[in-house]
Amino acid sequence: MSLAEKREQSFSFTPMMIEEDAALRNGSRGLSGQWADAAAVRPRTTERHITVHKRLVLGFAISILALLVVTMIAVLLSVRIEECGGGGGDTTADSPAGRAGNGSVPAAAAAAAGSTHPNHKSAAGESLGRGGVEAEAPGTAGGEDEEEEWQRRREQPPWTQLRLPGHLRPLHYNLMLSAFMENFTFCGEVNVQVECLNATRYIVLHAHRMHIETVRVAEDRLAGALRVSGFFLYPQTQVFVVVLNRSLEAQRSYNLKIIYNAPIENELLGFFRSSYVLYGERRFLAVTQFSPTHARKAFPCFDEPIYKATFKISIKHQATYLSLSNMPVETSVFEEDGWVTDHFSQTPLMSTYYLAWAVCNFTYRETTTKNGVAVRLYARPDAIRRGSGDYALNITRRLIEFYEDYFKVPYSLPKLDLLAVPKHPYAAMENWGLSVFVEQRILLDPSISSLSYLLDVTMVIVHELCHQWFGDLVTPVWWEDVWLKEGFAHYFEFVGTDYLYPGWNMEKQRFLTDVLHEVMLLDGLASSHPVSQEVQQATDIDRVFDWIAYKKGAALIRMLANFMGHSVFQMGLQDYLTIHKYGNAARKDLWNTLSEALKKVGKFVNIQEVMDQWTLQMGYPVITIMGNETTDNVVGISQEHFIYDLDVKIKDHGLENNSYLWQIPLTIAVGNTSHISSEAIIWVSNKSEHHRIASLDEGSWLLGNINQTGYFRVNYDIRNWRLLIDQLMRNHKVISVSNRASLIDDAFNLARAGYLPQNIPLETIRYLSKEKEFLPWHAASRALYPLDKLLDRTENYNIFNEYILKQVASMYLKLGWPTNNLDKSFVQASYQHEELRREVIMLACSFGNKHCHQQAATLISDWISSNRNRIPLNVRDIVYCTGVSLMDEDVWEFIWMKFHSTTAVSEKKILLEALTCSDDRNLLNRLLNLSLNSEVVLDQDAIDVIIHVARNPHGRDLAWKFFREKWKILNARYGEALFMNSKLISGVTEFLNTQNELNELKNFIKTYVEGSAASFSRAVETVEANVRWQMLYKEELFQWLRKSLAH
Repeated sequence: MSLAEKREQSFSFTPMMIEEDAALRNGSRGLSGQWADAAAVRPRTTERHITVHKRLVLGFAISILALLVVTMIAVLLSVRIEECGGGGGDTTADSPAGRAGNGSVPAAAAAAAGSTHPNHKSAAGESLGRGGVEAEAPGTAGGEDEEEEWQRRREQPPWTQLRLPGHLRPLHYNLMLSAFMENFTFCGEVNVQVECLNATRYIVLHAHRMHIETVRVAEDRLAGALRVSGFFLYPQTQVFVVVLNRSLEAQRSYNLKIIYNAPIENELLGFFRSSYVLYGERRFLAVTQFSPTHARKAFPCFDEPIYKATFKISIKHQATYLSLSNMPVETSVFEEDGWVTDHFSQTPLMSTYYLAWAVCNFTYRETTTKNGVAVRLYARPDAIRRGSGDYALNITRRLIEFYEDYFKVPYSLPKLDLLAVPKHPYAAMENWGLSVFVEQRILLDPSISSLSYLLDVTMVIVHELCHQWFGDLVTPVWWEDVWLKEGFAHYFEFVGTDYLYPGWNMEKQRFLTDVLHEVMLLDGLASSHPVSQEVQQATDIDRVFDWIAYKKGAALIRMLANFMGHSVFQMGLQDYLTIHKYGNAARKDLWNTLSEALKKVGKFVNIQEVMDQWTLQMGYPVITIMGNETTDNVVGISQEHFIYDLDVKIKDHGLENNSYLWQIPLTIAVGNTSHISSEAIIWVSNKSEHHRIASLDEGSWLLGNINQTGYFRVNYDIRNWRLLIDQLMRNHKVISVSNRASLIDDAFNLARAGYLPQNIPLETIRYLSKEKEFLPWHAASRALYPLDKLLDRTENYNIFNEYILKQVASMYLKLGWPTNNLDKSFVQASYQHEELRREVIMLACSFGNKHCHQQAATLISDWISSNRNRIPLNVRDIVYCTGVSLMDEDVWEFIWMKFHSTTAVSEKKILLEALTCSDDRNLLNRLLNLSLNSEVVLDQDAIDVIIHVARNPHGRDLAWKFFREKWKILNARYGEALFMNSKLISGVTEFLNTQNELNELKNFIKTYVEGSAASFSRAVETVEANVRWQMLYKEELFQWLRKSLAH
C-alpha cells in the first residue's frame, strides 16, 4: 500500500470525518451536518437554549479531540514521508509500502510509474511552509473536472499546451533521492523554490512515468501554507498539475514540495540501468540521460532549457556503490545499516537537460588542469586497471586548457568527471561536470585500437567538452535553435583535434568529407528542413536533433568563420559567451555579437541579414558559372535550389519558387596549366548576375568556392569541366587538395541529380593513380559508395567493378600493406599516409582486387592457426570483413567466438560488424535474430548490425524484411531515442532501388507507421530518387563504361 493510500484510510476513520470532508467540498465553514442544523436554528426557550449550548460544548470538545488525533496521525505520516524524501529509514525488503530503506519502494510505484492514468489524489495536510501551519484536508480535484471547467470557458487548459504556461519560474531545486539497486526503483523528494510572475491557481510542471505521493505548497516566509485542492498527472503533455484553492500572487516566492517514486528504467532514457560482467559476475549501475525532455522521468521539474535554476542534490545508496553528480560531494553521511548519503555542492544556474547523476561501483583515474580543475575518468574496474581510459583523461586535461584559452572564459565548475558506461543511447552526453560516454567512444587500448578508432574517440571528447561552454554555460532559449550548441560542438571537433594533432589538417580538409559532403546528401532532399525549425509539438523536439542541426550547423559556422576571418570570429565568440554566460541565448544574440565584432575592425556586415537566409531556409544553392563567348572576361553566375529528385521540384511549386535565394560568399580563382590566381570574393544575391573576371583567357579555367569553405555546390559549363579534368590529368597540384576533393564530390552529386552527364564524375577520378593525398581519395571513396550500392545488384555490375579496380590498382601496388606499429610519434607523423593506405586497401578489397583478397585470407588463416592476431591495427576491420565474406562458415564462427571473448570495446565493435559481411544468407539471418537479444548484442549495437546487413547486397532484402517484421519491437526499443530510429530507418532503406521495394516501403508506412513520419518521408524520397536514377541514367553510365574500358 502506498503512503497516499494509507493517508486516505487514516483520514476516513469516522463517519463524522467523511461528512466534514463533504462539508468542506460543499463550501460550508467545516461543521458536520448535525452541527450545521443546530447552528442554523435559534431556540425560543431558555431550556432549549441551554440544551443547545450543552450540545455545542460537547460538539466542540469532540471536534477538538478529533482535530488532535488527525494532527498526530498527519505528523507521524509526515515523519515517515520525510524518511523517503530525505533518504532515512532502515526497513528490509519485506517492509510495508512507502518506507524508504534498502527494500522495496511501494508496490504501487511499479504500477503507477508506468501508468498513463491521471493521479486523482487529495493533498490533505500537505501544505507546509517554512514555519507554516498544516492545511486542512481539501477535496480531490481531477483533471477531467478541471478540463470541463476550461471547456465551459471555451479556453485551452494550461496543461494541454506544448510549452509550460510561464506563470512560474524555478529559482532553486533541493532534490533528495534514494536508489534501490536490488529492485531498480527509487524514491525522491524535490523542494522547488518558485517565483510567481503572473497570478495563477495552477502549478504546471513536467513529470512523467512516476507515482506522486504527496504535494505541499507554501509561501516562502512565515505567512503559512496554501490549501492544495488536488493534483493530477496529464500524460498527453507529460505534465503534473497542482490545483490550489486560491491563486499564487505575482512577484512572490513559494515552496513546492513533491514526494514521489519511480522505476529505474530498463531503457535508455531518464534514470535507467545498465550492467556489465566482471569476473563472471553481472554488476549493475544506474545513470541518467535527460536531454532533451527526459529529466521529467526522474523528478518533477520545469523541463525546458529556458528555466535555469540552481540545484542541490543528495543521493542515498548502498555503501557498496558510489554516486556521482554534476558537482563534487560536499559531505557523505554513513549509516550503520550499510547505506550512505552523498550531499553534493550546489550547482550554478543551469537547465534540467544537462543535470545528471549516476550510481555505480566503478573505479577512476584522475588528473588536474593548470587552473586546478579536477578531471576524473570513471569506468569498469578492469578497464581502469588496463589503462583504457588514460588517453581520454590526458586529452581532456589538454582540451579544457585549450578551450579556456580560445574562449577566454574559464571552465565554470571545480571538476569534470567522464563516465564510461556499457549502454547509452548516444555516443555521449555533455552533462555539466559529469559527461557520460558509451564505452566505445571513450575507452581505448593502444595495443589493439586503430588510428580511425583513436580519431573517433578524440572527436567525441572534443565535441562534449565544447558543450561545457556552448550548451551548458550558454544554453539555447528553445529547441528550435539546438544547432547553436550542436553546430558549434561539431565544428570544434575539427578545431580541437587540430590543436591536439596540428599535422592532421582536420578543419581545412577532413571537415569536407566527414561533415560537408555528408550533410549535403541529406539537405539535397525535398524532405529536408531549415537548420532553425519551429517546434510546435512534443514530437518535434526529438526531430530537431538530426544531422541538419549538427552537420549543417557546423558547416554554416565554418562558412561564417571564413568570410569573417578567423581572428574576428574568435573575438565575437568570446564576447558572446561572456555576455550570455549562465543564461540563454537565441540565434539573434549570436548574429548581433558577431556583427559588433566586425564593426570593431571596421567592417559593416549585417550578419543576421546574411545568415537568416541560410538558417531559416532549407537546403542549399548550386551556383552555375557559365563562360560568355561574346563578351571578354564576363561570366554569368546563377543560383538555384539544389534538389536530387528534379521530379519532386516540378511537382512541388513551393520548391520551384524563385523565393529560394541566398546571399552567397562565392570565392573564385582563375587558373591555367601551371598557375592559379589568388582568390577574389563575389557576393551573389540574385537569381542571375554577370561579373567581369580579370585575366580570363581562352586557355584558362575558373574554379569556384575555394577550399570549399561555402555551403553550396558549384557547376560549370561543359567546356570548363573539360579544362578542369584536363588540369587534374596534367598537373593536379595546381588545384588545392581541398578543391580536388570538392570537384570530385560536386561532380558525382551533380550527375546523380541530373545536372551533369554521367561520365563527368568518372572522368574526374581518372587522375587518382597520381594522387598521393588522402582527402581526394576519401572524397572519391565516399562518392563512389552510393553509386556502388545503386549498381551492386545489377547484371552489368562487373563493368563498373572493373573500372574502379583499374583506377585503384597502381596506387594499391605502390602503397602496399602496413606493419603493426602504432606508437605516439607514428600517429602524429603519418596520419595522412596511413589513412590514404587504408582507403586504397578498402577500395581494392571491396571491389575484388585478387592480391588484396589473398592477403586478407592469409592474415585471417594465420590468426586462426596460431591464435595470435598479427593483423595490422589500421586495417583489421577490412581484413575481418573480407575474410568473413570470402572464407567458409568456420571463419564466421571463429569471429563470433572472438566477439564474445574479447573485453576490448574497440575490437568488439569491428568483430561484430565483420559478421555482417558474410555471403551466407543463413548466417546473416541468424545474426539478425541474435541482434535483438540484449544479452548478446548491446541495444545501441543492434542498429549497426541491421544496417550493415542492409549494406551487404546478399543481405539487403533480408534486413528490409527483418525490419518490417520486427518494427513494433524496434520502435518500442528505439522510438524515443533521438538519432536511433532515424538512423535505423535511413540505414535499412537508403539503398533500396527497385519499384517493387518502393511499393513495399509505401505499403509498410500506410499499414504500420504512426511516429517517425519525417524519417519515413525522407526514406520514400530517397528510394524514389534511386528508382528514378536507375530508369534514367543507369544505361547511359554502362555505355560510357564499356566504351572507356574498350580503349
